Amino acid sequence: MSNIETFENLVIGSGGAGKFVAWTMAGAGHRTAVVERWLLGGACPNVACLPSKNIIYSAKVISLARRGAEFGLQTGSMSVDMQTVQRRKRLMVEGLHQMHADRTKASGAELIMGNARFVGPRTVEIDLKSGGKRSISADRVFLDLGSRAAVPEIPGLRAANPMTHVEVLDLERLPQHLIVMGGGYVGLELSQAMRRLGSKVTVIEAGPQLASHEDPDVGAALRDLFVDEGIEVLTGTEVRQVDGRSGDRVRVHAGNANDKPTIEGTDLLVATGRQANTDGMGLEKTDVQLDAHGYIKVNERLQTTGDNIWAMGDCAGSPMFTHVAFDDFRVVYENLNGGNRTTKNRLIPFCMFTDPELARVGRNESEAKRDGIEYRLAKMPMAEVLRTRTVSEPRGLMKMLIAKDSDEILGFTALGFEASEQMAAAQTAMIGRMPYTMLRDAIFTHPTMSEGLNELLASVPARGTATSA
Repeated sequence: MSNIETFENLVIGSGGAGKFVAWTMAGAGHRTAVVERWLLGGACPNVACLPSKNIIYSAKVISLARRGAEFGLQTGSMSVDMQTVQRRKRLMVEGLHQMHADRTKASGAELIMGNARFVGPRTVEIDLKSGGKRSISADRVFLDLGSRAAVPEIPGLRAANPMTHVEVLDLERLPQHLIVMGGGYVGLELSQAMRRLGSKVTVIEAGPQLASHEDPDVGAALRDLFVDEGIEVLTGTEVRQVDGRSGDRVRVHAGNANDKPTIEGTDLLVATGRQANTDGMGLEKTDVQLDAHGYIKVNERLQTTGDNIWAMGDCAGSPMFTHVAFDDFRVVYENLNGGNRTTKNRLIPFCMFTDPELARVGRNESEAKRDGIEYRLAKMPMAEVLRTRTVSEPRGLMKMLIAKDSDEILGFTALGFEASEQMAAAQTAMIGRMPYTMLRDAIFTHPTMSEGLNELLASVPARGTATSA
């Protein structure tokens, strides 16, 4: 192949890890190219994390406004203007896009918009968005290919043209009746937001509870929340066939242990999982291997099976959070500069931005029991934290797992107002390997949510007293 350009570094994908690799490498004076096939910055600032939280917050404001009388606010009739909701979101996205463009330019990295496909071990051919092709070879290649919403192979589903989170977050109309397939992060966050904006919503989850990876009491609390907000929840229910077309009229034929319900709605959202964007990349032209699910095989330093090729973020099978992708960048970059950082035993927090939030770090009870780990449990309702009384948000619970024979914190889960802030305190203690007693005995400001940790941890059973596992 002639006219092959050479670079020190080639970054494919400008998401949470790729953009930092490109900016940092180029900023250090290394000739670096970053190829992006769709949106600079990847999914998070454009069609995922930040836009969804923007829409969710609009829905929260509307929910609070409907509760106005509770707080002394006298209002007349109210209506939702989805075009204004979208305008606020798009202004944010435009600002984020400009920030990414400015930082990419300032770093000295060359941004190439187009689709890259491997034609050799570290050589790609790029179909440029502007037309034409370029061929690039690099000393080092970094793959940040991301993932996309998976659409299950269910009869009639693809023909129904269902929405994923991308399309829902761009709606300038309110679905009359939104049917949501999936009771995980995406499905729950968007179900609640669309309900608060004014849609009738039905959630269908194949597993026995919402948020299947969480403890049963958390799943039950989420179900109660959704039912109280007028959302129909069908758990233990599998979708077997779909008729019609999303955006007009759609019929979902399902089945569970007791019934074969048919749910009729106007719109359908699929939120049942994700798949890696590794297909069509020409990876067979390299030594990079994939696992059985299409994710790139990497070691704990995020090195692939290909020489001088690394993979980061979703496509490498990392937990699908932007904060994890950023840590993937730190692992790769520090090791390239003489460090010895790995992905092993990372303490990864997460938050699901329902209202109230669900936040967790470390193990929950289900995981501890699965792994045969004995623990002591401290648990209390959120209503016992006095801050929740001042904001009229008493719903939820929090709990912490403590080792049976030491004061090590094994995990923390909270469903409630500002749960993510409580989690940050617990995570900090876990990172520092602090005994739970340091949080128990700390002086937290009154009245804050963090203050609840004092009361929660005052109820930890004595050492040697294990919760039944």
